Amino acid sequence: MVIADNMPAYLAGFRMTAQLTIVAGLGALVIGLTVAAMRVSPLGSLRVFAATYTELLRNMPLTLIFFFAVLVLPQFGVVLPLGYWTAVGCLTAYTSVFVAEAVRSGINAVGVGQAEAARAIGLTFGQSLTSVILPQAVRSVIPPLINVIIALAKNTSVAAGFAVVELTATGRRLAQQNPADVVLVLAGVALFYLVVTIPAGQLANLLERKVAFAR
Repeated sequence: MVIADNMPAYLAGFRMTAQLTIVAGLGALVIGLTVAAMRVSPLGSLRVFAATYTELLRNMPLTLIFFFAVLVLPQFGVVLPLGYWTAVGCLTAYTSVFVAEAVRSGINAVGVGQAEAARAIGLTFGQSLTSVILPQAVRSVIPPLINVIIALAKNTSVAAGFAVVELTATGRRLAQQNPADVVLVLAGVALFYLVVTIPAGQLANLLERKVAFAR
């Protein structure tokens, strides 16, 4: 069977997809939390910057971000090596805005009285955000964040067009080598994606039910 015969190639592509998902996901969480904090900051300049960053990237196709990094940035003297780290950077930037919006929605769900009480006892904005607001927002934020990571895992397929041999690129190469078994080759690719997305989706549903029950 073509899937079993090419299992090492599938596993290599799957490892690259998983690596892109994990590294870009961690980067997106860090940047997304920062952007979300800026969106609710009392400083207008930070809010404007974060809102502009979010709206630009959220409404731009991921493929266009890749093309911008590869073709436009060199015009300004910024030359990125085509491959893994360029893919990580583009995926991180694109995913971070969805992380930021998920976190911001969780922050907005916390009662206004909580922030007012924190200010009343003398906490700064940063202290009230990290010690009072975010801990309460976490329960409602985790399920949508998992969905963002699921989307990231599927979005790694865009890197196949930019010199990164992940799962989709592996499937394309195997399909060219085995034209009579294209359906089976692509089915193998789909199965490996499902290994990531189905358990993550079930986890998101479980956490969402627990959050609803806790409320």
